[in-house]
Amino acid sequence: MKIIFLGATKNVTGSKFIVQTPASRIMIDAGLFQEREFLARNWDAFPVNPAGIQAILLTHAHMDHCGYLPRLSAQGFKGKVICSGPTEDIAKISLIDSAHLQEADALYKKKRHQKEGRQGPYPEVPLYTLKDVEDVFPLFHPVNYGAEVAVTPEIKAVFYDAGHILGAGMIELRVKEPGCSEKRVVFSGDIGRWTRPILGDPHLFKRADDVIMEATYGDREHEEGEDTLGKLAEIIISTKKAGGNVVIPTFAIGRAQELLYDLNELVQQDRIPALPIYLDSPMAANITRVFEKFQDYYDQDARERLRKQRALFAIPTLKFTSSVQESKDINHVKGSAVILSSSGMCTGGRVKHHLSQNITRPESTILFVGYQARGTLGRIILERPREVRIFGHIHPVRARIEKLNGLSAHAGQRDLLRWATHFQPSPERIFIVHSEDEAARHFADALRQRVDSDVVIPDYLDEAKL
Repeated sequence: MKIIFLGATKNVTGSKFIVQTPASRIMIDAGLFQEREFLARNWDAFPVNPAGIQAILLTHAHMDHCGYLPRLSAQGFKGKVICSGPTEDIAKISLIDSAHLQEADALYKKKRHQKEGRQGPYPEVPLYTLKDVEDVFPLFHPVNYGAEVAVTPEIKAVFYDAGHILGAGMIELRVKEPGCSEKRVVFSGDIGRWTRPILGDPHLFKRADDVIMEATYGDREHEEGEDTLGKLAEIIISTKKAGGNVVIPTFAIGRAQELLYDLNELVQQDRIPALPIYLDSPMAANITRVFEKFQDYYDQDARERLRKQRALFAIPTLKFTSSVQESKDINHVKGSAVILSSSGMCTGGRVKHHLSQNITRPESTILFVGYQARGTLGRIILERPREVRIFGHIHPVRARIEKLNGLSAHAGQRDLLRWATHFQPSPERIFIVHSEDEAARHFADALRQRVDSDVVIPDYLDEAKL
């Protein structure tokens, strides 16, 4: 058996791993690369024949884990896509949104390049279309946490709660090759955090032969002492006093719902003034409805709040904007507002319009609530440059730039070590993925002091025999 690393190696996005035996070839995740320096990989010929992949197992529905599915399908993949029920529903919504963005961005770039008389670095066609997305839908095969599913005659899989977003799973592969004892290989997916709102805690495994684990925050710790609700309230209050807007680039999946959950708590406690709160993301609105559908995936606290309030996100001043015109109208609202809009790393979507309207205003605040990958517009803004390019135009950065660390859906170093050291005995090897190079090396050094495993940081296209 071997693993081929086709993404998320010394970088955070593009999660793709081939697991291959003499008789089986499956894939864990099918994600898009989102860092600017790796975008060309989304367009490259796939290193493995997609038609020969028997199944794809999705850890969860973030685009860097599922966004490449339509491209694979268009190239010949016709196997099962196995995942949890919430992941199926969220992935379908996400992929439709992605196709629309791909088509719109391609058209916009084509027009802009024609006007400027130049050729862009990538083809002026969408990576995939809505038709490609719809062709993937019949391939989905939902499974429950804890249920063993036969993926191929040699490979069985069990999904466990990752505590990251609704329906996110850690995957345990049980591989039995002829003449060999059964081997267990664990893919962590994105490891969540303990005691976070709405979701259950990450599953802890007792044993595995090999582990492929993420370390997005492997070199740092979340600010455990940070009063997340208090800081969020302070930012809203001070921005309203200044007469500006709070623009929150929001991941439509998970982060938007957690923010609504927290904003609802602040409203219920009268800790923030009454002001319009816009969820300017049709995808986030649709995913909020998925949250309402899969209440069995909530933790005990969320179920208790649901019993008392009958709704987790019932904010009186909350407005969902669906049409483009409704989104544009936000810019003409008098007074202050809180604007939640995707995408979370500012790589596309409506948030870029809100940024262009607010980033030059000293009275407004740009508030980041999640990881910003290297090379993304969100990362650039977070580093507080003097000016930034949005939609081809240079904007001076005058707005207040803030970040809330307490809302991250990723485990910090302490929790990553807690998860990795729970295996007894230590796995033979632990592969560090979903982590920028420096963070991966920092975490690997910390992990080597605590486990007997061979800790490996793979490169793109590396193959590892297990």
